[in-house]
Amino acid sequence: MKKFLLLLTAFSISSFAFAKKVKFSVDMSSADSVSSKGVHVMGDFQIAAGYAKIWDPGLTEMTKEGTTNIYSIVVNIPAGKKYEYTFINGDLGYEGEYVPDQSRLSDTLANRWIFIDSLDNGITDIGAIQFSTNAPAGKFLLRFKVDMTNKLPIDLKNTNNRPHVEGSFQNWVKNGTALYAANDSVYEYIAYVPAGTYQFRYINGNAAGKEESVPSLCATAGNRSIVVSADIVLDKVCFSSCNACSPTGIVELSPAKQINVTPNPSSDFTVLKFNDGDANHSIHIMDITGKIVRSYENYNKAELRIEREQLNGGIYFINSVDSNKNVAVSKWVVQ
Repeated sequence: MKKFLLLLTAFSISSFAFAKKVKFSVDMSSADSVSSKGVHVMGDFQIAAGYAKIWDPGLTEMTKEGTTNIYSIVVNIPAGKKYEYTFINGDLGYEGEYVPDQSRLSDTLANRWIFIDSLDNGITDIGAIQFSTNAPAGKFLLRFKVDMTNKLPIDLKNTNNRPHVEGSFQNWVKNGTALYAANDSVYEYIAYVPAGTYQFRYINGNAAGKEESVPSLCATAGNRSIVVSADIVLDKVCFSSCNACSPTGIVELSPAKQINVTPNPSSDFTVLKFNDGDANHSIHIMDITGKIVRSYENYNKAELRIEREQLNGGIYFINSVDSNKNVAVSKWVVQ
């Protein structure tokens, strides 16, 4: 298909005061073959980049980088916006990649996405994502999620007030990694990282003094921590909390009423002792990513013995909700 030349009009991207160079690139090594019609990228950024249409699979052709299997293109598009896109092995819509669920903005939007925040003169390089997979070769997707319900309203017109995440994955730069919320108070960011252990924390803005205070129950040296050995989508947590934001009517118990976990650490089992005076509890055990690995609903005894069984060694969080919807959280270390 004939490629469309960039529009040279008064609305050229060069006229945008906050234009940003963004590099889209895709590694076609994971594709069975590369189409003779070339490799393209389409998305809602195309008109902003000077093309005639958005979501046109044949307009924005990518260039092969030397003898590699990587195809790329650099475009100028306005910063301070979220963009959705997908790669095309050819120039027709049905030749588009299948975007894995972990990379999608939501269940109903089957595209990749990125929020462009930086206004510096450098190029924002998303990375050579492998076609129809989650991340560049040798890296994994790490998707952050923080619920800012307890910090709203946020002045999103001021980029300094937008929630950010800092961590060892990006050298603890406070203003380098802005988060984006699609339609609610949950803000997200996708990073591509090698396998390893990473510490991080969320910031209500992008400056010193705005960082969250991570509770000791889920903190490592005062920060959140995650071990990455596969693509990971973190469960949403409330800012400065170990858990999701509490629904209306649910409150966290004081330390005096936390459940007792003993022995702790343990290698084969532990026993929960409830000291809140309630006769009924629902207990959920979560791993460090927030995934529920064990549940006990409507438990009506004073103690609960939990066998390790198939659980891996590491840190787990025991979340107990009594009949009055009071929440208690304790940490269990499995050796």
